[in-house]
Amino acid sequence: MGLDPLLLLLLVAAIGIGWSLGRWQYGETSRRSTASPPNSDLSREYFQGLDHLMSDRTDEAIESFVRALEINSDTIPAHLALARLLRRKGDVDRAIRVHQTLLARPGLSHQDFIRIQMALARDYEAIGLLDRAENLLNEIIRDNPGPEMKAQALKLLVKLYEKEGEWQQALNSGRKLDAASRSGITVALSQYCCELAEANLSRRQWREAEYTLQEALSLNPKSVRPNLLMAKIAMEREDWKGAIKALRAVREQEPLLVSETIDMLSRCYEKIRRLGEYESYLEACMVHAPSTTVLLARAELIRERDGVVAAGLFITEELKSRPSVRGFNRLIDLHLEYGSSSARESLSVLRGLTGQLEQSKPIYQCVRCGFAGRILHWHCPSCREWDSTRPIQGLEGE
Repeated sequence: MGLDPLLLLLLVAAIGIGWSLGRWQYGETSRRSTASPPNSDLSREYFQGLDHLMSDRTDEAIESFVRALEINSDTIPAHLALARLLRRKGDVDRAIRVHQTLLARPGLSHQDFIRIQMALARDYEAIGLLDRAENLLNEIIRDNPGPEMKAQALKLLVKLYEKEGEWQQALNSGRKLDAASRSGITVALSQYCCELAEANLSRRQWREAEYTLQEALSLNPKSVRPNLLMAKIAMEREDWKGAIKALRAVREQEPLLVSETIDMLSRCYEKIRRLGEYESYLEACMVHAPSTTVLLARAELIRERDGVVAAGLFITEELKSRPSVRGFNRLIDLHLEYGSSSARESLSVLRGLTGQLEQSKPIYQCVRCGFAGRILHWHCPSCREWDSTRPIQGLEGE
């Protein structure tokens, strides 16, 4: 079992405070020869804090360490560690007071001043004072904080703008990061482009949307959403071949999301009257990106060409190796079409039950946190991760 991150942070703070105490006491001992050291109260608070920490009494340990720091505030890292712990525990007001007290101290180095400002910006972000956090971060960036601190400030600024839905400002802030610093947020930046493109689409600004979607793909070539949106633009322009090209690219990007392309591909191939080419693509998908959606799309082509019985036999054979509730329901539908009247009543009852089962189950699930629902969220409502939701696989899914 791993160590609780909150406890680990408190332990680090305790080590920092202990190091400061030892250093301060050593200096006092070298200057004084009296038997009673003047920092005995400080030492007592510190060791009480350690005792609470070892007894897994986190709140009491924090109080003891805070009192120790109030007596001797020579160690800024320990202050910052405890303030961070207060923020994680939800006591953001106290964390803000700690940071504001530190900023008021004279003689702070430029680096320490920037570090404390960054911590204060995180406090404001945690408590929902986004405007204050934004102003503070912009002030840090203007103050030449150094490459590493500037990158941290820009990343936090990106997240603030994301929370506010300010996609263009979030993207602009991300563009200021170098390639190495941007690597951890390219998925999010690509999705910001898609959010902007969605707005362009709603205003029928095709060219602006295409430009933004090209940037989305350059930021994250594995992102499926830009190709889905480019296909939508192409279909609005009746550029069916362009839409097909964008949709077929999805299989190479993320096979699990091929199912999201099938309805649009069906329409596009019908428009250009190349259903044979469409069926060949579906056959390839059954090998490289199998799903119930692909299976049912191919069954529909067989039904239109060879009849209901042929489609039913095809689904039956496929369900032996890849069973699914949706496939079974479609098979019942086909039997209702050509079955005898005596069998239809029983099948109708069964279809009603299995239909309720299908409708009651989620379709998509976040691979990060497990949040499930019937809508494909590009931004998980639970863990707030981008592009982490995929169709559920297995008997009750694809």
